[in-house]
Amino acid sequence: MERLIKLDAKVAVILYIVLDIICVGTGMGVPIFCILLGFPLGWYIVERISVSKADSHLKYYKIFKLALLASVFTFLLMVVIWGRTILMLFDPKSDFQNFGHPFILYDPKISFIGWSILMIFLSPFLQLLTTVFASFITLMKSSVKNSSDV
Repeated sequence: MERLIKLDAKVAVILYIVLDIICVGTGMGVPIFCILLGFPLGWYIVERISVSKADSHLKYYKIFKLALLASVFTFLLMVVIWGRTILMLFDPKSDFQNFGHPFILYDPKISFIGWSILMIFLSPFLQLLTTVFASFITLMKSSVKNSSDV
């Protein structure tokens, strides 16, 4: 575990990129596993930051910055995967009914728009939320552990 936390920053970023791509591939373009990756990522960010002795307000800033960078990478992956389907909205011959997305809004075109928004914008945002949530749970756990040591 100690080796994982003390990894070089470049190696950690490359490892995250590979894991995020694997998560997108495992979900077949649906980033549910990327959202779930936010939980161990939040833990890792806090453990990595805790090695350095930064002030607490700087820790919060670093946690948010790293979580935001991770979700931006997922956002870019989603733009690459789902962005080209947006052009279907401007094609009058597009067959939204047989596109393969769930009809969550009862109309094929409106459901397609909702699906696109969900995949491209909301999923990376949910990953950001899970990463920040896991980070702060880890911070709370470590502060409770530190206070009980006193």
